[in-house]
Amino acid sequence: MASAVAGGGGGGYIRSMPNRFFNVAGPCNPVDHYMLPTARRLQGIDELVRQKLFFVIHAARQSGKTTLAQELVRTLTAGTTYHAVYCSLESVQGVEDAEKGIPAVIDCLRSATQYPQAFAKTKFAPPGADLGGFNVQIKNALTAFCQALDKPLVVFFDEADCLSGQTLINFLRQLRDGYVNRSTIPFVHSLCLIGMRDIRDYKAQVRNGRTSLGSASPFNIVTESLTLGSFTRDELAELYGQHTADTGQVFAPEAVAKAFDLTQGQPWLVNALAREVTVKILGGDLSRRIEPEMIEQAAQTIILRRDTHIDSLLERLKEERVRKIVEPMMLGKEWGFSALDDDFQYAKDLGLIRTDGTEVRPANPMYGEVIARTLSLDAQNSLGADRYHIDPPRYLRSDGSLDMNLLLGEFQAFWRENSEIWTERFFYREAAPHLVLMAFLQRVVNGGGRVLREMATGRMRLDLCAEFNGYRYPVEVKLDYGLKTIPEGLAQLGAYMDKLGCGAGWLVIFDRDPAKPWDAKVFRREATSPAGKPITIFGC
Repeated sequence: MASAVAGGGGGGYIRSMPNRFFNVAGPCNPVDHYMLPTARRLQGIDELVRQKLFFVIHAARQSGKTTLAQELVRTLTAGTTYHAVYCSLESVQGVEDAEKGIPAVIDCLRSATQYPQAFAKTKFAPPGADLGGFNVQIKNALTAFCQALDKPLVVFFDEADCLSGQTLINFLRQLRDGYVNRSTIPFVHSLCLIGMRDIRDYKAQVRNGRTSLGSASPFNIVTESLTLGSFTRDELAELYGQHTADTGQVFAPEAVAKAFDLTQGQPWLVNALAREVTVKILGGDLSRRIEPEMIEQAAQTIILRRDTHIDSLLERLKEERVRKIVEPMMLGKEWGFSALDDDFQYAKDLGLIRTDGTEVRPANPMYGEVIARTLSLDAQNSLGADRYHIDPPRYLRSDGSLDMNLLLGEFQAFWRENSEIWTERFFYREAAPHLVLMAFLQRVVNGGGRVLREMATGRMRLDLCAEFNGYRYPVEVKLDYGLKTIPEGLAQLGAYMDKLGCGAGWLVIFDRDPAKPWDAKVFRREATSPAGKPITIFGC
């Protein structure tokens, strides 16, 4: 075992580092990584294979799909009933022309079957084999391969949703052709398509609202569509407990609870938090107990660092179909879509959102934070060069607290003068007021605090809490929709203040009526919550 010198203020020489570690890059294996048996997280696959079915496994990015597929291949190969092969189609991404894409899929299968000992005597699509035209090559190659094998073949196609255009349609049509003719020709016994998206989104991808695929749809061969979910609270505790068993280093129960609250069990985030704490914050010092404050510090570091996992996920925010779902969530508006809507299911499959009763909210608080920060980042950077220099000292009182009335008053003046210009800058135009206000607050607290956000559909508001120098400032943001706006806002903000234990709050109301003069939109009033706590209302 390797040793390490204590860091992060641990002091002294430390125990040996464990052989296993928290993995944040690529599939897991039980020799090198702390991990839970993935087959336990998604049961029933063995029965689908026994019944000779074709099925889909879909889950958000880095949820354990590849780990599961490779584990299933190892398990099936170790038995005496089946041959199994894992084949990634990632390298075929973007090849929409089937005449080029289908031979590329053949190459992927050839590579996947090249080294396993089980296929040493049976080569897939050997050089010189006549496979016919591209529109039958996959079916013919798999038929010849299955005919030569001594046991039924099970294939796991990973990254299947990387395929697009005519390559995807042709690929699925050939699988369907082989599937429906299995009584007369040798073909794959059972097959699984693995990716972030469900089979229904493959349809949306190729149809694009215009083209019919006809009655013989290549998508109707799939019997089951399974989702690999996030860790439960107990599973997260079990995973962290493996580290404790290996090293003796304890996660405080409050730290485990904090990790679950921040991640909602998203596997990559769960591992990333633990790795950040054990390796970076503590520098490998195994003598120190892991506390919730360390988990919170790790979360903020990961959010600001925007690791590849988060960055690639947030690239999806630029897509129109994602904006249609995320923007109402930021505004707190009622659902403007059906839970059966393809765009809603797409955003959910990506792992960006989750449903909580009648609300749609970010999949977890860490994603919610990075969504808000990402969408407001350009505004935040631009504000630093604006004539409204929002440096904390301008709003800082002698006791270290912020003068929120001064801050929001200046934001009010800024928005009156610049709202039209700033709205045009945003892809999320309806949420522009909320994004600029968040950027304004973020610039103020940077270096000495943070902005907490609570967003969900149907709440008719966005709740913000600026934390700075140990003080909390609850701010509720609403769009003006009539006489009920202020009374409703006072009640909602009052409940939020009580939840945070704060004695004062601020209600910001944006009036988007272009016909109303600014003198009618801009105002400041003093009010109270139902519990009698002071609230200052800013009209913008």
